[in-house]
Amino acid sequence: MATGAYAVGIEPARQPRVTRYRLVPNNWPAGLKLRLVVLADIHACTPWMSPRRIGEICEQANGLGGDMILLLGDFLSGMRLSAGHVAPEDWARELARLSAPLGVHAVLGNHDWLDDPGAMAAGKGPTLVHGALSSINVAVYDNRAVCLEKDGRSFWLAGLADQIGPWPGMDDLPATMAQISGEAPVILMAHEPDVFPTVPDRVSLTLSGHTHGGQIRVFGYSPIVPSRFRNRYAYGHIVEDNRNLIVSGGLGTSIMPFRLGSPPEIVVVDLG
Repeated sequence: MATGAYAVGIEPARQPRVTRYRLVPNNWPAGLKLRLVVLADIHACTPWMSPRRIGEICEQANGLGGDMILLLGDFLSGMRLSAGHVAPEDWARELARLSAPLGVHAVLGNHDWLDDPGAMAAGKGPTLVHGALSSINVAVYDNRAVCLEKDGRSFWLAGLADQIGPWPGMDDLPATMAQISGEAPVILMAHEPDVFPTVPDRVSLTLSGHTHGGQIRVFGYSPIVPSRFRNRYAYGHIVEDNRNLIVSGGLGTSIMPFRLGSPPEIVVVDLG
């Protein structure tokens, strides 16, 4: 009973821990130092992720000194138990607090489609989340890439549309990569980590959420992971064939309102 009470009432509501990674991917240009602050899986609903709490998390994120802030999808609740609804304009108003020199950038997650009745009925977007993020001038990356610059050095930021939403195949990695030219490094946002085996080594770092670290994580193992690869991409920094993936444990909860051994987190990545 005590464990259950902790998993429902304490761990999900904790102030997010800050998990830091420092890496220099292969072929990363000398002299380019970049700090990314990553927020994933907000799943806005009361009482677990109220507008007030979202605002507090945004202020915490702003204080981490990021060059840019990346939002990795699943803004809508996805909760199957009764919980208070948070309107998109209410959580967007709190996200508008986010600020970084190179801006705030986002991709959508599966719940941003599946929990949007209008988009589901229409069979297409834009979704409620597209509209909410547009209203606060946050760029949404649906299979697109843009070239950015810091200290006179260029890099690419790319983002995939959701991979497992209502219509499989919305994501298009080849079309996204085709927009990229030159030798500047590439950072890829992909809500689900399952795309990672097909990500080319041209990409310096892939950033994902979706798994919540399994929401239950004991001794580094999660019994249930929403990925066809199970624990292979459940959480943390994964290196395969000299390619880098970082999977955030996220902030909110989905389906069931509990976390155990996988507390809410903000990820900070220092590159270079």
